[in-house]
Amino acid sequence: MALLKSDFYFDLPQELIAQDPLTDRSSSRLLKMDRQTGETEHHIFRDVVDFLHEGDCLVLNNTKVIPARLFGVKEETGATIEVLLLKRHSGDIWETLVRPGKKAKPGTKLSFGDGLLGAEVLEVVEEGNRLIQFQYEGIFEEILDQLGEMPLPPYITHKLQDKTRYQTVYAKYEGSAAAPTAGLHFTNELLAQIAEKGIKIVYVTLHVGLGTFRPVKEENVLEHHMHSEFYQVSEEAANVINETKKQGGRVICVGTTSCRTLESAADEQGIVHAGSDHTEIFIYPGYQFKVLDGLITNFHLPESTLIMLVSALAGREHTLAAYHTAVENRYRFFSFGDAMLIL
Repeated sequence: MALLKSDFYFDLPQELIAQDPLTDRSSSRLLKMDRQTGETEHHIFRDVVDFLHEGDCLVLNNTKVIPARLFGVKEETGATIEVLLLKRHSGDIWETLVRPGKKAKPGTKLSFGDGLLGAEVLEVVEEGNRLIQFQYEGIFEEILDQLGEMPLPPYITHKLQDKTRYQTVYAKYEGSAAAPTAGLHFTNELLAQIAEKGIKIVYVTLHVGLGTFRPVKEENVLEHHMHSEFYQVSEEAANVINETKKQGGRVICVGTTSCRTLESAADEQGIVHAGSDHTEIFIYPGYQFKVLDGLITNFHLPESTLIMLVSALAGREHTLAAYHTAVENRYRFFSFGDAMLIL
């Protein structure tokens, strides 16, 4: 039976798309959902500690978002151009998304920050992305910090006042073009509370790429191709996760990125292996989870790969019913929105 994109459609009023983060990260709302029955309950995010048990393991993605959006000009014409850094290939060569792409043919020279950063388009790669080589004096990351803007998703139209709010409190390794947004709800105090209760907290890394924003174009879901993303699982994290499963504890992932990392790093027996690799894993209904027992996640776009992942865990009908409940109860959606706990 074909799996259709339209099977994952729901009606979302525009005004429910959160434009700004809340002052207190942990005061978002939390819709708790039983994945077996589909039953839902309404809570505040910081209540999450009540639903985690001693011996459980919480898995978080400690990637750090880089200020990956650059605005510059074409050196020849002075025409404005926007460049979004997606993935570092080697040294100063990056795969990027350029707007308008028509103006960025190979050989085109670009300038940012009055020449503080120069660049040349080398070639056009898959899906129209550009490989660009940057030239500068000093440290690239420092220049990027000075010139770059946070790459907020296109549905957020407000300007972000504080860069750190599109970053988790535990962000550590730079490399993402988007935040693992389920983690934005955690404060250091809440994480300390969770640890005090005897819940193990481990960190994995997955650098979030453009695939997060890319819509599913094919009506047959199985024809959609996921972008490759880099992930890393430490020896320590793998051991804690495997031990938790052995002792009968639950492994609960914070965000679809942590979930995809674990499911990519696990073998058929559900043993998680340490190491780093690139993953193109696409999780949709019918997928048998090897490690995951529960998920904390935000509310996602209709017909997106992310709502498909949630549907794989909780069932499509339960998921769409929960989303309907969220819309009726005016939950806030997407990156700066509220969260779901699926157990």
